[in-house]
Amino acid sequence: MLVNLIKVPFNPMLTVMKKSILFLFFVCSNALFSQKVTDSISSKKLNEQRQITIGLPPSYEKHPNQKYPVLILLDGDFLFDPFQGAMSYGYYWDDLPEVIIVGIIQNKKNVRETDCALDKTTGLPTEKGESFFEFIGMELLPYIEKKYRTAPFKMIAGLDTTASFLNCYLYKDNPIFDAYISMSPELPTGMEEQIPDRLTAIQKPIFYYHSSADGDVKKMRNRILALDEVAKKINKPTLNYRFDDFKGASHYSLVLNSIPSALYQIFSVYQPISTTEFNEKIATLTSGYVDYLAKKYDVIDKSYALKLPIRLNDFKAIEAAILKNKAYDEFDKLAQLAKKNYPKSMLADYEMGQMYEKKGDNARAVKSYMSAFQREEIGDLTKEMMIDRADDLKKSLPKKGKKGKDEPVVEETPPTDSPPSEVIPTDAPATDTPKPVKKP
Repeated sequence: MLVNLIKVPFNPMLTVMKKSILFLFFVCSNALFSQKVTDSISSKKLNEQRQITIGLPPSYEKHPNQKYPVLILLDGDFLFDPFQGAMSYGYYWDDLPEVIIVGIIQNKKNVRETDCALDKTTGLPTEKGESFFEFIGMELLPYIEKKYRTAPFKMIAGLDTTASFLNCYLYKDNPIFDAYISMSPELPTGMEEQIPDRLTAIQKPIFYYHSSADGDVKKMRNRILALDEVAKKINKPTLNYRFDDFKGASHYSLVLNSIPSALYQIFSVYQPISTTEFNEKIATLTSGYVDYLAKKYDVIDKSYALKLPIRLNDFKAIEAAILKNKAYDEFDKLAQLAKKNYPKSMLADYEMGQMYEKKGDNARAVKSYMSAFQREEIGDLTKEMMIDRADDLKKSLPKKGKKGKDEPVVEETPPTDSPPSEVIPTDAPATDTPKPVKKP
């Protein structure tokens, strides 16, 4: 092995940590966000007990019907906390989903070397490496899936020796993992050519991330760069590929750069509509704004096996696009989505009210806003707001003659601030708890 993690002095790592104070804040406060437990599994493949660390999502007990993606961490001894910290931070801003994290303890008696033993000629697991390969796929994953509520989407991550080992799962015709995070892998001879071949041949959607740095171990770095040179030319819709080559980083410090980069790459589609996405992908459309929103969440479902209600901020983004481009008929389709996602709320009637109001049909707009008044409030939409909108529009309705019936009287309510018309989405999540403003 080129790099022995057990014998690394602590001080260089401490220096790196000091440069990541904000990141460390979340690493050190994981208890605020999720449950962390230690468990052990009796392995027939390895003929021994293996210790694992499990991080459950903060909402695991609160939402008993929800299922979560699984992240398997090789080198769980030292990768667990930084990964959990990054996931907690991303979840706080609704950029990353909640996941079940499973860290495999491998640095006791340096078992990572024997766990990840590869044949120097074929690059395939050999001796205990073959048993460890089967332990993960045939014992550990079934154990986690039986004990916890897991979604089908599975990820695996490692550093140098373990990063190289995790690539072996790509050699299966139907790999058990959907996403691979290979940080500075110590690739055996030939693997830099085999991985691009496998990424090309695999039919299922694959997320593949790997990284290096200008301060990385030279021999390892050369093969990593050779891998990227071929892999980046692969053009297929089912491959989500990214390589990071960090400047001013060492073999160890690149880890703190790689983790958030990898997670944000893998879950890029999951994230709420940002200002950039709105300006570059939505506002430029001439039509199909609601279709864009529906497809976005369909991709989330198909990519990560996560069924999410459409975020209120994303509804607002589509409202803004419709208003900006005067595509008022699309409010009808948006109302249908609102009724499907929030059937008891006033959102669907509010969208219909906006459509009628913008098209000049104030009588129907009043009816829609009054109908919204009868339903549950949601986000910043309130009953008082619906009454105010209806009252303002009723002033413009034609007065009936003496023989006509009087209009129904709406009880006056104190004036409120008028709701925003065209709200451009921000990167901050819509929550009931005030949070610091997220800078773009």
